[in-house]
Amino acid sequence: MRTPVKRALALALLATPLPSIAQTVTALPDQTSTVRLSNRDINHVVCTGGEIEDVRFSAEKAIAVERAGSDAWIKFLVREIDDAGMVTRSFVTVPSEFFITCNGAVYALYAEPSDIPAQTVMLQPGAPQRARANEELLGPLVEEERAVSITLSMLQDRIPASFTSVAPRSGPIRLATLPGATLEERRRIEIDGSGLSASEYLVSAAGGAQLDERGFLDGALGANIFAITLDRGGNIEAGEAARLIVVRRGAGQ
Repeated sequence: MRTPVKRALALALLATPLPSIAQTVTALPDQTSTVRLSNRDINHVVCTGGEIEDVRFSAEKAIAVERAGSDAWIKFLVREIDDAGMVTRSFVTVPSEFFITCNGAVYALYAEPSDIPAQTVMLQPGAPQRARANEELLGPLVEEERAVSITLSMLQDRIPASFTSVAPRSGPIRLATLPGATLEERRRIEIDGSGLSASEYLVSAAGGAQLDERGFLDGALGANIFAITLDRGGNIEAGEAARLIVVRRGAGQ
């Protein structure tokens, strides 16, 4: 990028106040995503789980771009016209295309400049990128260690960006093996490329219950259960809840 453009963006970053509320949109690789970007404020692009390696766009257009690590900032430059002391500002309205390389994948953005607040564009990994990242994360581990790693990531609320969130099952779940307990699926993830999926449940009992991990080996929680972990064992009292992690081979049900 040419030095004058960098200088223009630096000045814009200093002179342009960021709005208090920014909107967030999502883009996927290997397809063109149409997004509306602010033609007044600085827009933010985030490479989820990696770094932005390159940003390509038409150099002749009034656009300034800076990138650093996982972030890039896009500013449509404002043109000021001085007509005998009367200064008017002209904002960009012509759409532009951006080709952003993130985690080795190319994201094509068709950006429509609009009079809206600053936007944040999240570049989410596609299935091939997620599978590659999961292979790097879990590949060196044996299957039992993979289950432990997945379980800990859920219990510690540190789920990798390459794991895919899936809508959890709605409504209470009751098991024949634990008639006094009620389960609520809190979240569900699928791990592309690993052949594994997992769910977190909250387990409660109106009158209290004795919990044993073996009691959750029930088809209602999946046909191919591989690992079960309770964050606490023994009794739960009325009003208490235990966290249950179920790791399965294949997708959940």
